[in-house]
Amino acid sequence: MEQQEASEDAVMTRIGQAVMLLHGGDREEARNRFGLLWAELGADGDALHRCTLAHYMADTQDDPGDELAWDLRALTAAEGLSDERPAEHRDSLAVQAFYPSLHLNLAADYLKLQRPDAARIHLRQARDTAGVLDDDGYGGGVRAAIERLELRMRGQ
Repeated sequence: MEQQEASEDAVMTRIGQAVMLLHGGDREEARNRFGLLWAELGADGDALHRCTLAHYMADTQDDPGDELAWDLRALTAAEGLSDERPAEHRDSLAVQAFYPSLHLNLAADYLKLQRPDAARIHLRQARDTAGVLDDDGYGGGVRAAIERLELRMRGQ
């Protein structure tokens, strides 16, 4: 078990390194690293890793359809985590906190693709799941982004 945890930490470290590249402006290198990691994880890889990786991989995409595909993969992986691990697992809380952001990203994707009905569905789900967010920088940022997208959609 200890070796498995170390292996999982190594994957999250590699994801974190690619995220730093992304946030530093090197989207192409981040996309390349995420792609390699995705291939290594495979379809049966750890759901938290796949969720996290797909969530950030979406941010590296230039095409809104590709961004949507990666955001859908992230949501599918998050739902898989709920199915494959017991609720008391330490990662289940991390995934619960991901749902508002996952749905917010999907709402934004659908809006870019001029599919406002699908965008509204996911925006509602983002709002409905936001109660799990802490009152910290991350939680406040996601809540503010939900409000901005709601205002933007009302203006249409």
